[in-house]
Amino acid sequence: MKLQDAIPSLHRLAIFLLALAGWAAQSPAVAGDDAFLPQAINSSTIPANGDVNPYGVAFVPEGFPSGGALTPGDVLVSNFNNSANAQGTGTSIVQLRPSGPLAPPGSAVTFLASSLTGLSTALGALRGGFVLVGNVPTTDGTFATIGQGALQIIDRNGNVVQTWTDPVLLDGPWDLTLDDHGSWARIFVSNVLNGTVTRLDVAISSAGLTLLKKITVATGYQSVPNAAALVLGPTGLAYDEQSDTLYVASTGDNAIYAVSQAGHRTSAAVLGHRVFAGPQLRGPLALRWTPNGDLLAANGDAVNADPLHPSEIVEFTIWGQFVREYDVDSSQGGAFGIDTVLGGDSGYNYAVIDDVTNNLLVVHLAQH
Repeated sequence: MKLQDAIPSLHRLAIFLLALAGWAAQSPAVAGDDAFLPQAINSSTIPANGDVNPYGVAFVPEGFPSGGALTPGDVLVSNFNNSANAQGTGTSIVQLRPSGPLAPPGSAVTFLASSLTGLSTALGALRGGFVLVGNVPTTDGTFATIGQGALQIIDRNGNVVQTWTDPVLLDGPWDLTLDDHGSWARIFVSNVLNGTVTRLDVAISSAGLTLLKKITVATGYQSVPNAAALVLGPTGLAYDEQSDTLYVASTGDNAIYAVSQAGHRTSAAVLGHRVFAGPQLRGPLALRWTPNGDLLAANGDAVNADPLHPSEIVEFTIWGQFVREYDVDSSQGGAFGIDTVLGGDSGYNYAVIDDVTNNLLVVHLAQH
């Protein structure tokens, strides 16, 4: 989606929060339960090269190896547009350490300067020490020049160690989710250009990833060009290992589907079972779990748009019951990437993008 530049008020807010953090560090410590203000960080996602339109966001997980540029709890953000705001031309993954300094616009720390363009919402970090990112490139910011894209595997120092392509199984990698077991993982990837979801079974070593198996686990999701969003297709994914169910946010279909036996399928399901398609959905994009077992979807407003409900994050149950919604921006098209950390109650565990303002909000939410 076409974005505006970061607004000055956000710059002032970032400076204020930085000053507040410094004051708090010099003040007598108080128990967290005694505080009224939430733990929250607002920071720009614009690096020195001027990339905008942040799409993916991912926490670096506990257990991620030391000795590199990343630390568990860091937050990564992938940018889809370049400094000219042309879609599918951004090349940067930026990094925020919530315990470190904030980033005013133009100073976000660059973790990766990619040779591939159009870094998408397909962003995740494995406990074995690698970051994954997909891309959906264009040469001029329009669907007419859209390319297939790839999945890059990046080490903890920001070096690309592997690049995977496949004309069918990685056809516009738009989002992903990880079933991470340390030495092995399942990587589920949504393909925006052919309306499918792929599973990549991998072994993980210090040298990189070994692809053991790749298969299409679901098909039939709508995939169509869109003037504002470039393309609409399957986006957000959330996997429940206990039930072996993969939940898919299909933007063009304006619905959430559940694909059974996703981790063990040998053939593709068609769409799966529709679990939520209420009026609160407006082109769902990223999809994540909450600690209580609900799902969060980011509404991109490309379908069923409502000016009274712009840029919303929507919470609902896996049985299709609407729970709550709130907006991340007062204009449409601001909600895109979200991520959560499940388990524990001590650190930042919720991150959300506002790609109207090119801003990242990282929050500690109590896991009751």
